[in-house]
Amino acid sequence: MDPVKYTFSNASTHCYFDAAFPQLKKIVDPKSAIIVTDENVYSGHIKKFRNWNTIVLKPGEAFKVQATVDTVIEQMIALQADRKTTLIGVGGGVITDITGYAASVYMRGIPFGFVPTSVLSMVDASIGGKNGIDVGVYKNMVGVIRQPAFLLHDPAFLQTLPQHEWENGFAEIIKHACIKDAAMFRELEANTLKTYQNKRQAMRTLIQRNAVIKIKVVQKDEFEKAGRKLLNFGHTLGHALENQYDLSHGQAISIGMTYACHISAQLRGFKDTEKVVQLLEQYGLPTYASFNKKKAIEVLKMDKKRERKEMNYVLLDKIGKAVIELIPLQQLEKIISAL
Repeated sequence: MDPVKYTFSNASTHCYFDAAFPQLKKIVDPKSAIIVTDENVYSGHIKKFRNWNTIVLKPGEAFKVQATVDTVIEQMIALQADRKTTLIGVGGGVITDITGYAASVYMRGIPFGFVPTSVLSMVDASIGGKNGIDVGVYKNMVGVIRQPAFLLHDPAFLQTLPQHEWENGFAEIIKHACIKDAAMFRELEANTLKTYQNKRQAMRTLIQRNAVIKIKVVQKDEFEKAGRKLLNFGHTLGHALENQYDLSHGQAISIGMTYACHISAQLRGFKDTEKVVQLLEQYGLPTYASFNKKKAIEVLKMDKKRERKEMNYVLLDKIGKAVIELIPLQQLEKIISAL
């Protein structure tokens, strides 16, 4: 299958949608490439990694830290990686983040590409060039924006995906529908997670539709000066909860979207909070949660979207239309505390 080429400010990404892992050998020479993956993906697809130089990491958000990047770089040195080496992240969002970051700092930058293996990484994490690591409870506090040379989607990886990872990915799909695509929101309402799991072609189409939504947003605003901020719907509070409460990314932003809808109702007159909550619950995601609001607000204040004493918060005017509202932190604190 021929790739679709998407151009960004100073790089291009070739996207191989609905492809197969063996095609990777046609994109890069295995002799001049190193794969980074995790133990779960590696053990589930061990045959795929034969004849590739492979670095296998421990799975999970807890390992998306500088120490893991140091380990990757040490192993790259041991494998004699040079500036012509391509680093390939095969995995979910944690792996793509670590791979892109390590490739961006190794020898001041080498080429890299991604083979996302989860719904979340196919529709969101592998797209847009954000690569980075967490620092304590602060999500993605350190990183770079640098585009991958290629993306390859192999739907076969989804066959080994646990149920909670499907739910995790649909949080980002619902987010895209809320901010950019009311028609997709209605389609999701008419279906269930089981429908998409059973109808492979419908799932492939949905994944590509979401990938293109994000790619087009990033093309217009690669470095998050304006419209790209809309992709943070649900993420401001969500990120403040994610590492504190050991939630999956999808669970955290689902709760974040629920509260963002209530804030939207107060500040923008948004009328469809219940519709959004119902859809999130329909796809197995949490909505309302009991959490330490004071502590969450303290973490939230260190969010990258803060501008001095105000926060850029993504709100909804209606389903399919999001806006960025600059909310004073004092006011935000009062609203969240009262919810």
